[in-house]
Amino acid sequence: MLLHLQRRLLAVLPIALGVSMICFLLVYLAPGDPLQTLLPPDADAETVAKLKQLYGLDRPLPLQYLAWLWQVMGGDLGQSIATGRPVLSEIRRSLGNTVLLAAVAVLIAFPLAMLLGTIAGYRSGGWMDRGVTGTAILGVSLPNYWLGIVLVILFSVELGWLPASGMGPDGSGTFNPLHWEQLRHIILPVVTLSMIPVGIIARTARASISEVMAQDFVTTLRANGLPERRVLRHAVKNALPSVLAVMGLQFGALMGGSILVETVFAWPGTGFLLSKAILTRDIPVLQGTILVLAMIFVATNLAVDLFQSSLDPRIKRG
Repeated sequence: MLLHLQRRLLAVLPIALGVSMICFLLVYLAPGDPLQTLLPPDADAETVAKLKQLYGLDRPLPLQYLAWLWQVMGGDLGQSIATGRPVLSEIRRSLGNTVLLAAVAVLIAFPLAMLLGTIAGYRSGGWMDRGVTGTAILGVSLPNYWLGIVLVILFSVELGWLPASGMGPDGSGTFNPLHWEQLRHIILPVVTLSMIPVGIIARTARASISEVMAQDFVTTLRANGLPERRVLRHAVKNALPSVLAVMGLQFGALMGGSILVETVFAWPGTGFLLSKAILTRDIPVLQGTILVLAMIFVATNLAVDLFQSSLDPRIKRG
């Protein structure tokens, strides 16, 4: 196990370097000047040159990347061009809100998807299988931003049951799940965010369990008189590694792909922070936020890979 862990950690290093390079260069592909929010329309060339020198934008891109990477390795993600505050503190404030939203979505989506996929896989070809498969396809097909807007129109505008935006009635950045007035604010974002992972994981679990149920060892277990619930338990255990891999990818997607959902519901997480940084061309915030989310995605997949190895020793030999 230790050797497997060392191999995986060594494989993460070039991935992390490649991610940092992409995060740095990607934002420069968009048109526009990142300093345009700080400069008045009539700014002269000398003022522009001084400001570029202050933020290090007057150097060639390779030197900018090396300087930025050195700062990042020291835990410094730079300063926001728009607010002047450290990028790390901006991310730290918003990341907790994104983790909260993703964690609640995971607690709802993953068990529900596993249950639906297990039922559909065990009853493969039946009406329950067709119903679960149709629901999963519908969940995957609906764009989450469109679904969020529809839910806002229905439950906030028309019915008035749930709030349309924010984390609480007072507009604060704190969240207390024990208070119903604050808990109401997370319902619509969580439902919107959960639909796609429910569909993807349910379809994966259904396919994996259906494949396992068709194998010879299941027939042998039944021939030996093993109860169906124990047969199903063995089938789920054998299908679990592939489902866990998809769950890890989906958790990373929930962390990094919630920008549209957080923007629709004005949820003050990293997705909302990214959308504001895109509009203002705040390059340090863009680079830092994308890097942190990408590394969380890499770390999540590493953890899932190690967990898979503990469940299925054959993976260590792969």
